[in-house]
Amino acid sequence: MTLPADLCISTLDKIVANTGSTEILGADGGPVEVLTSVMGPDPVGSVRVFTGDKVAKIVYIGVVVPQIGLDSHMVFAFMPENSPVPHYTLDSVQAGGHLAFHLDLIQRVDAGTHMVTTDWSHTPISEAFEKLTSSEGLSKAALEPRQLTVMSSWMVANRATEEAFAALNEPVNAYLDHWLTLVNNEIPAEVVADVADTDLAVRDAKNRALLFSPEVDKVWAQMTRLLGEETAERLRLHLVSNDLPA
Repeated sequence: MTLPADLCISTLDKIVANTGSTEILGADGGPVEVLTSVMGPDPVGSVRVFTGDKVAKIVYIGVVVPQIGLDSHMVFAFMPENSPVPHYTLDSVQAGGHLAFHLDLIQRVDAGTHMVTTDWSHTPISEAFEKLTSSEGLSKAALEPRQLTVMSSWMVANRATEEAFAALNEPVNAYLDHWLTLVNNEIPAEVVADVADTDLAVRDAKNRALLFSPEVDKVWAQMTRLLGEETAERLRLHLVSNDLPA
């Protein structure tokens, strides 16, 4: 298994195991969708979807196209719409000869006016954040300021040398272990009070519409060129809401 695949799929397996989630299978008993590219009929990846009592929806998307040097794996674990627990996301990829990753706990309220919630949901991962932003072999990826507004201040998007990428398990697991603690424990009363001024479901719908907007994230243009417009749009719809495949 490649470095990007191993990092993402091991994370997916840990999320599924620690949330008691189950996979929604396709008609043939396999993934919800097998992906093909515009370059030919052979499979280039898959979409896997899981759900459970503790998480609303887990989405894994993997796309591997050796002809263009692409090895991309991403997992998003979405909480129920009325939960203040952040969504979890990890994207690990090799493209154009470069390794890179994106990691975040996607915040559910305005951090600038909800420090009680921020200190509960994000401050505990600050040490891992510092490691991910200062370790040798990691360099900051270029994201537009508009993209950063829909992510948390603890979001990390870096390129990595092979050695640095191979050492990501510890800080990535620090984010994941903290997130699983939030998922598997009751929401503190002070956090419930802090977020009472926010319609969490409405904010989440708006945030995710922007987070996965082709106008905000240019990766969707690349996905469209590779997979075709209809397939790219289906992938995007898997991510913008907690609706499950029929």
